[in-house]
Amino acid sequence: MSRFDSILGTIGNTPVVRINKLAPAGVNLFVKIEAFNPLGSVKDRLALGVIEAAERSGELTPGRTVIEATSGNTGIGLAMVCAQKGYPLVVTMAEQFSVERRKLMRFLGAKVVLTPAAGRAVAMVTKAVELARTHGWFLTRQFENEANADIHSRTTAREIIADFAGEKLDYWVTGYGTGGTLKGVSRVLAKEMPDTRIVVCEPADAPLLASGIAQERNADGSASAPHPAFKPHPMQGWTPDFIPKLTADVVGAGVIDRIIHVPGPDAIRWAGELARKEGIFVGITAGATFAGALRVCAEAPAGTNVLCMLPDTGERYLTTPLFADVQADMSPEELEISLSTPSAQFPRP
Repeated sequence: MSRFDSILGTIGNTPVVRINKLAPAGVNLFVKIEAFNPLGSVKDRLALGVIEAAERSGELTPGRTVIEATSGNTGIGLAMVCAQKGYPLVVTMAEQFSVERRKLMRFLGAKVVLTPAAGRAVAMVTKAVELARTHGWFLTRQFENEANADIHSRTTAREIIADFAGEKLDYWVTGYGTGGTLKGVSRVLAKEMPDTRIVVCEPADAPLLASGIAQERNADGSASAPHPAFKPHPMQGWTPDFIPKLTADVVGAGVIDRIIHVPGPDAIRWAGELARKEGIFVGITAGATFAGALRVCAEAPAGTNVLCMLPDTGERYLTTPLFADVQADMSPEELEISLSTPSAQFPRP
């Protein structure tokens, strides 16, 4: 057993797990399960990285309010970090994101300011910028903040290299979200494991990277308008309605070997299959990335090693289509099981 000075010491060092039933024969498919972070997602790393970098630089001083725009997971991670360190936190969030996310943030002590669904991600970012300027709060700027990528270079990338020490890693498959994981890990792999091919997945309904259309930006690198290739999709946080600066940096570096487009139904299907066949409980974004990894595996020769990032837990999606077919009441089959013995029975309908 390990002892930690605070909950923040438990961030990172997430496990890499072999896929046994869903992987094609002859291909070694592994997943890195970021749900093992204390608040259940890869964004716990980001939250710690941007807050501690701001403390070191002097931008964040005791008692100053922190603010960020989030689809949920970054806000939940920030709520944990700010609760432990004693900073007030305000998050802006578009109203279409799952209700359980805003409840979790409020439970952790954060204030959640909702923005209309029609404005999508750009609107919630604009609101966060306005609030930061008006009140003098510290804006973490997760989509442009280099500290986001830096913590993944220091932690996620180093964990991957250690887990595959002495053997090859042929493919690393990920979504992009803020771009922090993608930028932080890809630059380390490009330098230290240059034979590893980097595969990036994005929604089939929102092929922003594949479109080749440049993102309109403000002087600070933030997006000034929604990307024209965006359409709504069910993968919350996996691809916003703009290309983040950190993601654009990776595109510009030329290290992405392949872009795969994943339909929403495939994301939902494979999240369910991971739960039912492998016992791995993750969300729609993880299902989407896993769908992309399976496509890589289907075309790979025997002996190929593939690592797929699974960003978060399935508990973030209880009110989303992921659980649409999961009933709270007993099914007819379950009722028949109950009635097969005499005790504690409900009446047959």
